[in-house]
Amino acid sequence: MTDLRALFSSNDPIDASEAFTNRQHQWEFVATALEEHLRHVTAAGFDPADLEAPRTHLIVFHGVGGVGKSTLVRKLEAALGGTRPAQWGEPVWAGRRILPVRIDLARSVGTTFEDVVLTIRAALATAVARPLPAFDIALRRYWEAQHPGDPLDAYLERGGLVSRFGKALPQQTQTALSDVAQALLLPGTVGSVVGEVTGALVGALRERRQTVRALAACARLAPLLESEPSLEALSFCPHLLAFELDRLPDDKKITPVILLDTFEDTADRHRDLERLLQRLVWLMPNCFFVISGRSRLQWADPALHGQLDHTGPAAWPGLATAPGLVSPPRHGAPGGQQHLIGDLSPEDCDDHLARRLTKDGQPLISPAIRAVITARSHGLPLHLDLAASRFLEIRRTREPQPADFDHTFPALLARALSDLTADERHVLRSVSLLDAFDLDLATRAAGLTQQAPARRLTERPIVTENPYAPWPYHLHGAIRSAVTEADDHTDDRWTLADWHQAATRALAALGDQWATNAALTPSRTLLVSCLRQGLRLARDHRLTDLAWLTEAAFAYTDDSVWEPLAPPTRASSSEPQPDPDTPADALAELLTAIARRQHEHRECTAERLTAVLDTGLLSGELTELALYYRAKAHKDLARTDAAAHGMRQVADAAGRLAPRAHRGLANLARTRGDFPTALAAIPTLGWKGRHQRVLAHIRWPHGDIDSAIAAFEAARAEAEQHNAPGERAIAQTLLALVTAFTDPHRADDELALAHQYLAPLDQRATTFYAHVAALVRDAGTDRDVTDRATVLHTESTVAGLPWLTPLIYTAVAFHHAVRDAQNDLTTTLDRLREATANGDYAYYVDIATAMGNLPKPAGSTTQWLDDAHTVRERWRALVTARRAHLSTGP
Repeated sequence: MTDLRALFSSNDPIDASEAFTNRQHQWEFVATALEEHLRHVTAAGFDPADLEAPRTHLIVFHGVGGVGKSTLVRKLEAALGGTRPAQWGEPVWAGRRILPVRIDLARSVGTTFEDVVLTIRAALATAVARPLPAFDIALRRYWEAQHPGDPLDAYLERGGLVSRFGKALPQQTQTALSDVAQALLLPGTVGSVVGEVTGALVGALRERRQTVRALAACARLAPLLESEPSLEALSFCPHLLAFELDRLPDDKKITPVILLDTFEDTADRHRDLERLLQRLVWLMPNCFFVISGRSRLQWADPALHGQLDHTGPAAWPGLATAPGLVSPPRHGAPGGQQHLIGDLSPEDCDDHLARRLTKDGQPLISPAIRAVITARSHGLPLHLDLAASRFLEIRRTREPQPADFDHTFPALLARALSDLTADERHVLRSVSLLDAFDLDLATRAAGLTQQAPARRLTERPIVTENPYAPWPYHLHGAIRSAVTEADDHTDDRWTLADWHQAATRALAALGDQWATNAALTPSRTLLVSCLRQGLRLARDHRLTDLAWLTEAAFAYTDDSVWEPLAPPTRASSSEPQPDPDTPADALAELLTAIARRQHEHRECTAERLTAVLDTGLLSGELTELALYYRAKAHKDLARTDAAAHGMRQVADAAGRLAPRAHRGLANLARTRGDFPTALAAIPTLGWKGRHQRVLAHIRWPHGDIDSAIAAFEAARAEAEQHNAPGERAIAQTLLALVTAFTDPHRADDELALAHQYLAPLDQRATTFYAHVAALVRDAGTDRDVTDRATVLHTESTVAGLPWLTPLIYTAVAFHHAVRDAQNDLTTTLDRLREATANGDYAYYVDIATAMGNLPKPAGSTTQWLDDAHTVRERWRALVTARRAHLSTGP
């Protein structure tokens, strides 16, 4: 179909076609449902006059305005008529006669219930080319009573039905009238008088005369002809159509597929038109119906009893939602007979735009512009069409650029707001501040005391539901962008103060939800979700009360899980971001830097944390948080003095991070080989200072593997007791490392468990520990230990973790010592001495020489807890034990 608006907007010979993007999934849904319907109506025992059987002869397509429902319905009409896109394939009912009848119910079209009935009958008139007496007589009786002096053929011509279906209907109704008059032996003049014929026919039916035996099979024909010929009576006449369709001869058999588009425009306060249409659908079970609209069809809702004739899940089993407290996810997957029309994929968006406007067979819209439009559209076809119109408008004066389309369109907002109440519009604006929400969050963000407006909004197709998410609802992306960017163009627009107040309410509601949940059943998922939304709200609206965000920030860092927070940026991520200028900015940058250190070089982490500290925007506690993680980054970068200075600052502040800082100082003492100082700190650490892990780190360099194993096991147990999966993964991985020195078989099991714990986490350094454990486990074997160590050294160096290098070389030294490869061991020792030349981890040189039974390093400054000779004997014994293990085989 040609887009005439686009065609007449340019002097260039542009091909402005309505580009339909393949909806094969929806076609398959229709084809499958229609196939099942055909099997049902042709099965033995099917009776179209059964008024009590559940109805399954319809499907519903619903979705946000502009998603392409009407376009889909038109394509379905064409496909059912035989003109299908090649990719849709041949239908399974090939050879069966299908009659598609599309009816637009949009208010702008002005379709009445009379028009619906006449359209269906006019389509049948052309398709079956014969009268349908029971219905035709009832129709003529109604028409003469309700439209005196207005011939049916004249009305059909004015409404466009004659041009669409021809003039067969008036002729067939007259033929039906004459045939009945002749069968009743009425005079010819009487045959043209509807009242006389229907009166005589009713009498004949009551008396069961043989001359009307065919019509007598319709038990409800006489009562219908006796009733007042009103619109109410007409709404029951589709039963007569179903009767006539059922008794058509085999060569005339046909299955109408009636497509009711824009069904949402039938809505009114009392559901008057909807009640008539539902009755039509119920009374024609041998027809198939496709209904499209913005909302799900509610006929299976028992609450509508009294407003409609047939309600509840027993009447419409395919329209009912899943049993239980929550509805099924609304994300495009079929749910019974209701199907959400989802957004187009990025590939389909690009294809649509490429074919929407062409010149000389080539896409008029460039790939760069198509990419921007696609990203902005969130898959909404209406946005694509608005962008195409905007493209032509700009092109009249200059060449369009990608930046011209990096915005939303006010028309989207107008469409979204058009059928919402004032309260619903208020809630819509409030929840546009949130990535996701529930009824309570939406109600509090809107400042309302009742949830009803929020509940009504969630039933609109502009809201998508996923009951398995922390908050089940979120606005359609394109609509959300339109609300936040184009609200200035609406009559009831909010002021900046309105937006600020709503953001303040939303932030407080998020904080209350997190605090309540944390006090009852702490949820890491909810914590991270609240932080993501809260940080963005506080930053974008320059909110100053960060109390609960500060508490949540510490809760986030309490365990080493590091889910990405990724607060949205104000500009493209490829562009330099502005420096933080509010406390919320600074907090967002602080947490992002801490989380991103798992994916960035530690130098970058140190620089980012220094920059955020230099802003002076962080509160005292948050300053300590930044100092602590910068000190950790310095430690990882082998800047021991800088790390110690930062840890002392935090420890001296005596805040909530003091135990961690004391642990950091103990570990730095160990790094320098001062084991007595490290050991002396343990009694002050407790669980928060990870005392058992610190102890294990002290014991295993002494070769006291059993004590280290016991301490790491205790650390793991404490982590489980405190529900700290991050700490549990660290303790388990280190347990696998020390176990690998003594028992490769057990190390296999411990490593498997470590990888299981690490899988859902984001702990790069701990994962490197696991790789080192695998090297130690395989020491002395032919499993490419040295090559794997080289790769691991490169990866850890690139990650900015040079402190791992001495440990990797120590694992390689163990491997060479077990194999008694003295030359390789000497080379590794040289590298190890170079890596520890600054004094950090110099005790690894002592360990490596002990493994190889080489002389103790001259000038060693390591301060052991045990006798140095004992330490050397332990490490040499581990090498000897590994050799014995390998010699005996598995």
